[in-house]
Amino acid sequence: MRTRRAALLGALATVSMIAVSACGATAEKEDSGSGGSKTATGLRLMVPNTPGSGYDVTARTVAQVMQDSEVASGVQVYNLPGAGGTVGLQRLVNEKGNGKLAMQMGLGVVGAAYTSKSKATLTDTTPLAKLIEEAGAIVVSKDSPYKTIDDLVTAWKKNPKKVAVGGGSSPGGPDHLLPMQLAKAVGIEPKDVNYVSYDGGGELLPAILGNKIAFGASGFGEFLDQIEAGQVRVLAVTSEEPIAAVEDAPTLKSSGIDLVFTNWRGFVAPPGITDAQKTSWIDALTTMHESKEWKAELTKRGWTDAFVTGDEFGTYLKDQDRSVAGLLAELGLA
Repeated sequence: MRTRRAALLGALATVSMIAVSACGATAEKEDSGSGGSKTATGLRLMVPNTPGSGYDVTARTVAQVMQDSEVASGVQVYNLPGAGGTVGLQRLVNEKGNGKLAMQMGLGVVGAAYTSKSKATLTDTTPLAKLIEEAGAIVVSKDSPYKTIDDLVTAWKKNPKKVAVGGGSSPGGPDHLLPMQLAKAVGIEPKDVNYVSYDGGGELLPAILGNKIAFGASGFGEFLDQIEAGQVRVLAVTSEEPIAAVEDAPTLKSSGIDLVFTNWRGFVAPPGITDAQKTSWIDALTTMHESKEWKAELTKRGWTDAFVTGDEFGTYLKDQDRSVAGLLAELGLA
């Protein structure tokens, strides 16, 4: 199942990249207005990490729902991974005025902009919408010796540097911040954590399945297929309350660990787009958000609805930027 799914995601990414290469990165700028059509056309969604990652799954779900609900037609999704999302961020900023392009992003890109010392920043972009929030999960392979979160924590505390934890984001991203905060919560010095960075869930998953790391820390939605197939085991989720999609997994709090951690995802557009172009994007995303198809996906994937748009999302981004900068400074990474 995992092989077929990975092949499908790779094929989708390849087809999307071919379409982008054929058109050119800025080919549709001349048609970047709202166009007066109820069904948007020519929209492109950039994913700044690998196929199979949380960003990738979210963006492809959005594209499919937009088409199924007739909000848009022919939505292209393509991957531009690298440097925790900042390669994509730089491309987005370079696409100034391109009203047909948006980038899937979230907490990971906020942190990576600092740790990668990116010249492009999120303050250079046009905020469109925050879509969802998602709890993290502590995950091991099906044949891991750790059967419970207590088993893992006991071994981790004995020798933190020998218990490798992997995450699908670079230092400063959510998959890095989660195990650092978990370490602090259980009495381990964050500087002693052996964190292994992977560029998205598509690279993290094989490391978990192959026992190249002791455990993974990432959004639980990235592992749903493997959870259902019995290939991985969720030791705990980081939400306040249990999650229906992984109903057998306890929360950290119910396991006696005082930590709640939530990731989020949204979209930003290039700088310099017109008010009409910004409104067109927000209208399309709002209509999609209100559709029955999107509500079904929220339930199916266990995502928490966290929809805000425009200036409200812009304010949220600034608050997140300040918060992440403070955490990274504490860890000596910013």
